[in-house]
Amino acid sequence: MLINLFKKIFSTQSDKILNSMQKTVKVINSMEPKFKNFSDKRLKQKTDEFRKYLNQNGNLENLIPEAFATVREASRRILNMRHYDVQILGGLILHKQCIAEMQTGEGKTLTSTLPIYLNALKGKGCHLVTMNDYLSQRDGKKNKFLFEFLGLSVGINFSGISTELKRKAYLSDITYGTNNEFGFDYLRDNMVFSSKERVQRELYYALIDEVDSILIDEARTPLIISGVEKENLDIYSKINKIIFHMKEKKKKESIFFKGNKYFSVDEKSKQIHLTEIGLTKVENLLVNHNLIDKKSLLYTVKNITLIEYINNALKANILFKKNVDYIIKNKKIIIVDEHTGRIMKGRRWSDGLHQAIEAKENVKIQNENQTLASITFQNYFRLYKKLSGMTGTAATEASEFNSIYNLKTVVIPTNKPMIRKDYSDLVYITEKEKINSIILDIQQNIMKKKPVLVGTTSIEKSEIISNKLKNLGIKHNVLNAKFHSQEANIIAEAGRPGVVTIATNMAGRGTDIVLGGSFKKKYCKNKKNFLYKNNWKKLNQTVVEAGGLHVIGTERHESRRVDNQLRGRSGRQGDPGSSQFYLSMEDSLIRIFSSKRIINTLKKLGIKKDEAIQHKWITIAISNAQKRVEYRNFEIRKQLLEYDDIANNQRKSIYFQRNILLTVKEVSKNIFLFIEDVLKKVIKNYISGKFFSKSWDLVGLEKRLKTDFNVKFSLINKVNLTKELQQHKKLTEYITNKVKGYYISKKKIFGIKKIQEIEKSVLLHNLDFFWKEHLLNMEYLRKGIHLRGYAQKDPKLEYKKESFKMFFKMIQIVKYEVVINLMNFNS
Repeated sequence: MLINLFKKIFSTQSDKILNSMQKTVKVINSMEPKFKNFSDKRLKQKTDEFRKYLNQNGNLENLIPEAFATVREASRRILNMRHYDVQILGGLILHKQCIAEMQTGEGKTLTSTLPIYLNALKGKGCHLVTMNDYLSQRDGKKNKFLFEFLGLSVGINFSGISTELKRKAYLSDITYGTNNEFGFDYLRDNMVFSSKERVQRELYYALIDEVDSILIDEARTPLIISGVEKENLDIYSKINKIIFHMKEKKKKESIFFKGNKYFSVDEKSKQIHLTEIGLTKVENLLVNHNLIDKKSLLYTVKNITLIEYINNALKANILFKKNVDYIIKNKKIIIVDEHTGRIMKGRRWSDGLHQAIEAKENVKIQNENQTLASITFQNYFRLYKKLSGMTGTAATEASEFNSIYNLKTVVIPTNKPMIRKDYSDLVYITEKEKINSIILDIQQNIMKKKPVLVGTTSIEKSEIISNKLKNLGIKHNVLNAKFHSQEANIIAEAGRPGVVTIATNMAGRGTDIVLGGSFKKKYCKNKKNFLYKNNWKKLNQTVVEAGGLHVIGTERHESRRVDNQLRGRSGRQGDPGSSQFYLSMEDSLIRIFSSKRIINTLKKLGIKKDEAIQHKWITIAISNAQKRVEYRNFEIRKQLLEYDDIANNQRKSIYFQRNILLTVKEVSKNIFLFIEDVLKKVIKNYISGKFFSKSWDLVGLEKRLKTDFNVKFSLINKVNLTKELQQHKKLTEYITNKVKGYYISKKKIFGIKKIQEIEKSVLLHNLDFFWKEHLLNMEYLRKGIHLRGYAQKDPKLEYKKESFKMFFKMIQIVKYEVVINLMNFNS
């Protein structure tokens, strides 16, 4: 009794939520015999019944048991896959707007069909969000048979398809696509000049696959739609030559490279700072290359723009590495996602960094882009009325999911007990000794006929391991950004006996490693495939008896989640397996975040270069280092969100007004209000006080009205002859009515229909143009606002105040430009 009492008191939030849902699972299970007896026709009719019930204001929650039972039975018939009870639990959690943490191999793709079907019944559109086009197309095509059998339409949205196909995909009951494409479509929809050009509907329900990678890892970088900005591109090459003279070779005796006498390096924050000697050196080099005048200082108003070029060139040459942070493909610099190891086509570093790297690698330098529209993933996904997500690794970031997205994380139990053996980390002094031990581990497991998965954190590291294996004549497959097109085949066969696979990060790969290699029952119909089935069984048994898939981590990642994702590839659905991480004192995580503590520990223990150590102190120290990095990254994301929240209110306001403009037939009332507002401010600049005085500049006001508003006035005579107009208020009314009258006469000349088109076009054009300029100014403000901290002021509060002033000023400029454009329009 006491044990049960303690369990009740100290049970986790996950347990409480899961226990509350077990009753629903039992109800769904009790319906299974009844649904099995349904004909296909009767099973299909359930969708129409559900929709009819909802159209009569029925509650979606009341449909859960029957809807889930319907999907389970349809899946058994169409996909030959029956949902396990834990998958039913996962589906319930996802419907309740939570994050379901399900181990790799537990069938998240099948689990997602349950809440997606249920929520799609409302007809508002459900979005299944994946990390890449391959997964969205694979899962969309696979589940399409199931959903279409039940009478729901499925669309697949990916980059490069036409607007019509996109619109059709969004009009479907269920839409599969990537986080990037959904976000970019939202921004593009708010840049169109006709409501007919928009593709998205109301953002109702999004279910995010690999939710931690999308809402955590990728959330540090906002989505940006850019336009090319012409500039002097030679400056990047010239600055790169200057930086070349400031680089020094690393000292062999030190594994901790912190820069040289010219600059200091902060690898934690990826920043480089010039020393006093470095500043003098740069100034001399700039003079020698005729970029600044003799005896001129770098930190002057005239030369201040060169500082950004120099900082970017230093970062490009010192901090950003080829085959780690980027690759060169078709003579172009392509970013490699540090979390997934995938190449990020079409993405470029901003603020001139990409150009600096192009100059470094001597490839064609592209024009820098100017932001036309942007939004963070946090603020985009918070636009959905309902949101949920699934992944194998979310528990370590549960607090962030809860605080930013209001999403609770629930750990779903595995269908079968986990029996994988996770060995303690092996730590070496040098990288060389670590690599040699990894190679030996691979060889030993090949002899046992174990498949081996080697996880690396960069392309560079994967190629080092690959070259070592090539020299030893060991066959292997490499999966990284250079070979991502072969991904599915490589992973599908990674479970064969003795097969060695090297992979750069394993997040969101979406394909399970099956012991014995890939096997699909549908291929086993004829005699030939029957032999293949028997052969697969033998291979599977061989690997199981050998101990399953062996996972090797070549170093610890900054995030514990990524390590868990790698480990999770082994031991799926109760399979045997093992994992071993190898570390060295030269690994970036240890070197940057925990070097001194761990080195001192190793010295105390008397560890030699060729020896490894397994000790809980080391594991704890590394775990603490990872926690510090995770916290730092959380602070980066949090700060990005806090600043974007300020911009987000302005974005919502602009997009709201823009959408109204697209839907209304005419905006004449707005134009007349603009005229009144603009003239009131213009007149105030020339006449002050309530009554006529010598300070009234009627001549200047006449000229301004003629040049800006194309309206002729004889104000001096009129004011002298009409006593009433010697009052500020009456004169303002008189001028405003005259200008309005002139505009009305112009409208009659051009015709109502044409002037309506012109008004909307001019208003949209100016709104977009000055919003773009505002975004640029906001970026400049954000970069420099931290300096207010030196004056004992809160930078965020100052940013909020200044950005509001800038936004208000932008609105006034838009009104002014719209009025001027329309008053001077002649053709």
